[in-house]
Amino acid sequence: MKKLELNIPLTHVTLKGNLIIPEEAAAIIVFSHGSGSSRFSTRNRMVAELIRKQKIGTLLFDLLTVEEDSVYENRFNIDLLVSRLIETTEWLMNYNEAKSLPIGYFGASTGAASALRAAAYFGDTIKAVVTRGGRPDLALSALHQVTAPTLLIVGGDDMPVIEMNKTAYDELLCTKEMKVVTGATHLFEEPGKLSEVADLAITWYKKHLVHKKEYH
Repeated sequence: MKKLELNIPLTHVTLKGNLIIPEEAAAIIVFSHGSGSSRFSTRNRMVAELIRKQKIGTLLFDLLTVEEDSVYENRFNIDLLVSRLIETTEWLMNYNEAKSLPIGYFGASTGAASALRAAAYFGDTIKAVVTRGGRPDLALSALHQVTAPTLLIVGGDDMPVIEMNKTAYDELLCTKEMKVVTGATHLFEEPGKLSEVADLAITWYKKHLVHKKEYH
């Protein structure tokens, strides 16, 4: 397993990232975290660890520099976050260790909006998207352009976000599903609920991202 601590050079900034690629990896999932979070998000790291057990690599990176993150408004600047995710994805596509592997997205909270808008930008290049407790409604105008199979996961007790996801679901024209995790709140902090999220995500990625022959 390759564990790489990265400085990702973009046009205007350099971002910090952690790329972990298991032996014989079949794909890579790029994580787009929510506001106020980072590549050290305990929830995303747990999901990423479970994904890697299925021979799928993960890239967790900071969408903002430390200085940028200190400006509260930047955390909700979806246009900025989308541009960072797009540039980072383009960098990954040309990175020697990863460029032959298909790419999927995992977006949490507001990161769901940047993941879906970036997926709309890339079209068929992004093979699958999963969102957790997401705000896909913040990407509403772009959802009809998403071609990647998309899974929306929400907590059963997260009523406002359920409604936001229903609205977004209706706008998606791609292969899509919405899964409600019973008894989970917005952050899926209840025992076992984050594992349920990971299981749903892994099933989706295996179906839509990974070549079937890998799992015969």
